[in-house]
Amino acid sequence: MTSETPEKKKAETSKRPLNETEKPDQENDRAKDLQSDTADSGKSLQERLEQAEKDAKEHYDRLLRISAEFENYKKRMVREKEDYRKFANETLLQALLPVVDNLERAIQAVDEKDRSENPLVKGVEMTLSEILKVFEKFAVKPIPALKEPFDPMYHQAVMQEETDQHPDNTVVKELQKGYLLHDRLLRPSMVVVSKEPNRLSEKTEKESAEDTRE
Repeated sequence: MTSETPEKKKAETSKRPLNETEKPDQENDRAKDLQSDTADSGKSLQERLEQAEKDAKEHYDRLLRISAEFENYKKRMVREKEDYRKFANETLLQALLPVVDNLERAIQAVDEKDRSENPLVKGVEMTLSEILKVFEKFAVKPIPALKEPFDPMYHQAVMQEETDQHPDNTVVKELQKGYLLHDRLLRPSMVVVSKEPNRLSEKTEKESAEDTRE
C-alpha cells in the first residue's frame, strides 16, 4: 500500500480554500437568477390579471347590451301582437264603409214623414243599425267633422265655400263620413271648408256699380 507524499497532500490542501471562495459567488448568481425569474413571473401574473379583468369587463358589457336588446325585442313583439289584434280586421272594415254610405243615402233619400210608415226603409234602418253595432264592437267610430275646425289629419277638403256664418277654415258640409279604427285613421272625412268672403273684392264691385249708375 503506497503512502501519499507530503507534496501531494500539500497540493490538495492548497486547492480547498479556492473552491470554498468560489461557492458564495455561485450562490449569489443563483439568487440573482431566482430573483429575476420571480420578477418575471410576477410581471407575467400581473399582466394576465389585468387582461382577465379587461376580458371580464368586455363580457359583462356585452351581456348588458344583449340583455337590453332582448328586452326591447320582447316589448316590440308584445306591441306588434297587440297592434295585429287591434287592426287585423282593418281591410274588412274598410270594405264595409261603402255599404254603410249607401244605406245612409237610401234612408236620406226618403222624406222623414214617410220613413216611419215605409217597411222597406225600416228594414234598411235595421240593417244599418246592425252594421254600426259591429263597428262599435271593433272600435270603429265616426270622425267629428261638421262645424269643427278643419284638421288635415282627419279631414279631406274637396272645396271651399265663402260664408260669414262660420269662422274661416271651418267644416260647413260633410260629403262623406270619416272613421277611426281605435286611434288609426280608417278613412278621412270628405268635407267642404268655409272661407271668409273677400271684403275688398265686394267693396270694389260695389263702387263699380255706383260709378255705373252715375
